[in-house]
Amino acid sequence: MPVVILYFDRIKKILDKSIPKDKIIDTLPFIGLDIEDETADYINVEYSPNRPDYSTDYGIITSLQGLLGTKLGMPVLKIKNGKNSVKVDPSVSKVRPYVTAIEARNGKLDDETIRQIITMQEDLHNGLGRRRKKASIGIHDLEKIKFPLYYKTVTRDHSFVPLESETSMTVIEMLEKTETGKKYRHILDGNVKVPIIVDSAGQTISLPPIANAKLTEMNTKTCNLLVEVTATDKNAAEGVLAVIANTLQIAGFQLYSVKITGANNSTPALKSRDLVLEPELVNKTLGIEISNPLIVKSLRKSRLDAKMKGKKIVCTIPRYRTDIFGVMDLVEEVALGYGIQNLQPTMPESVSAGERNNITKTLETIRSLMIGLGYLEVMNFELTSKEILYGKTHRESSKIISVADSKSQEHIILRDILLPGMIEVLSRNIHESYPQKIFEIGTVFEKDSPIKEGIHLACLSAHKDVNFTEVKSVLQSLLKTGFNLSCNTVAQKELMFVDGRTGGIMINGKKFGSLGEVDTKVADNFKLRTPVAGFEINLTDLVF
Repeated sequence: MPVVILYFDRIKKILDKSIPKDKIIDTLPFIGLDIEDETADYINVEYSPNRPDYSTDYGIITSLQGLLGTKLGMPVLKIKNGKNSVKVDPSVSKVRPYVTAIEARNGKLDDETIRQIITMQEDLHNGLGRRRKKASIGIHDLEKIKFPLYYKTVTRDHSFVPLESETSMTVIEMLEKTETGKKYRHILDGNVKVPIIVDSAGQTISLPPIANAKLTEMNTKTCNLLVEVTATDKNAAEGVLAVIANTLQIAGFQLYSVKITGANNSTPALKSRDLVLEPELVNKTLGIEISNPLIVKSLRKSRLDAKMKGKKIVCTIPRYRTDIFGVMDLVEEVALGYGIQNLQPTMPESVSAGERNNITKTLETIRSLMIGLGYLEVMNFELTSKEILYGKTHRESSKIISVADSKSQEHIILRDILLPGMIEVLSRNIHESYPQKIFEIGTVFEKDSPIKEGIHLACLSAHKDVNFTEVKSVLQSLLKTGFNLSCNTVAQKELMFVDGRTGGIMINGKKFGSLGEVDTKVADNFKLRTPVAGFEINLTDLVF
C-alpha cells in the first residue's frame, strides 16, 4: 500500500503546537494508518488506497484534527468564480472524452510540498485513475499559460518539450523512448490521433495520459497553479479533482473555477452530498448503545457534517470522500469518531468450536493443484462491465444481470463466467514476460428466479506455442489427481474460441464447461499480442 512521510514540524505547524508528539503518534492508527517507521523528525505511515485524501500530510492532518477535537465537521471547499475556460473539441469524444480543471492561486510551495503534490498525483493515477486509464492529472504553473485552453486531438507527429526533457519530441518519440511513454502507451493504442491540451498561443500544455509540458513545470517560485484532469469517466475526473482541490486549499491556496464547455463537458460543481443514517443501524452493527447526539458528534469528529432530522441523522459528505458509498460506510465513520479503542470486545454466545467447511477444503485442494501445475491465482470482482463480459468476447447477452442503483458507472453487471475477466487481466499485463499462466476460482451468477449462484474454475495460458492440447492436459491432470475423474471433449461452437479448436467438457456423459483457443478477434479486442488458450468448468455441479 502507499506510504506517506509525516514530518513532525509540518504536522505541528498546521495542527496545534500544544499537542504532544506521542499523542499524535498514538492517534494515527485510529484513523486507519499503519506505522511503518519512526525517527525523531518524521514517521512513515501506510494508508489504504480507498482514502486518496491521505496521499499527503494535509489530508491526514485534517482527520487528526477531528479525532483530536481541534476541528470538527466537514471542510468546505471555497471556490470563487474564475474568468478562464477550457474549450473541448468533439474529436476527443472517442479517445478520452472528459476534462475538468480548477485554479489554485496565491499559495506558497516549498520542496517538501512539491514532493507531496507529485506523490499525491501518482497515487491518484494508480488508484482512482486506474493507472491513468480512467483518469490522469496535469498540475501546471498558471502564469505560463495563455487562456482559453483547447482540449482536442492531433496526429502523432505533433511535438513539444515534455517534462523531464530539454528537447522537443514528437508524440511517437515520447511513446517509444520515454519510460512513462512505454508504460502507458497502451492506453492510446488503436487511436490514430491523440488528445492534447494547448493554450491560445498554441503552446502544448499536456499530452494526457502520458506527459505534461516542460513549459509549465512548477517550482518553489510558483504561486498560482492550474490543475487539469482528463478521463474516460466524468465522475472519476471530478473525484480526483476534488481530492487535489481540498489538499491545495488546506495548503493555503485560494480556489477559482475554470469554465468547461463543449462535447458533453461541463464546469465541475464539486458539491457535497447527503446520506440518511438510522441510529438503530449504528448501535446494532457496532454492538453498543450510544445516544443520537453522540453519533452526530462522532460523525463530525470524522470530518463529516451531521444533524438530526426527526429520528434520523442526515450526514453531509464532502466531494473528496470518494470512499463513502452507503450507510455502512457511515457506520464505520461513527466507529472511528467514537474511538475504536472505546469499543469493548465480547465473547460470542456460541460455545461450539468453528472449523472450515467441506467446500472450503475442496477449493483449497484445487488451488494447490493448479499452483502445482504452474498457474498463478488471480481474483477479479464479481461485478464487471457489459463490454468486457459480452462485447469484447462476442458472447450473447440476453441473460444479462444488471445491478440496480449501482454506485459505479462501469461495473454494473454480475458475471456469468470467469474467462472474460481473466482475459482482461492478461490485457493489463501485456508488457510482462511470457508465458503467463493464471487461474481463478470464483462465484458466477445465473439469471433465474431467484438468481442462482455457482462456483467455477477457469484457467488461461498465454505464450507463443499454446494450443488446445496443452490446456486439455492441464484439465485432465487436475481431474485425475484431485477427484479421480476423467473427461473428454465434444465439438461445439463457442464464439469466444477459435472454430474447430474448441470443445465442450464432458464428464460421465454430462457437460461441465468449455475449453479452447481464444479467437484472434477476441484477443484483438483486448489488445493481446500473444496466443491464449484456456478452459472454464462448473465446480458446483461437479464436486459439491
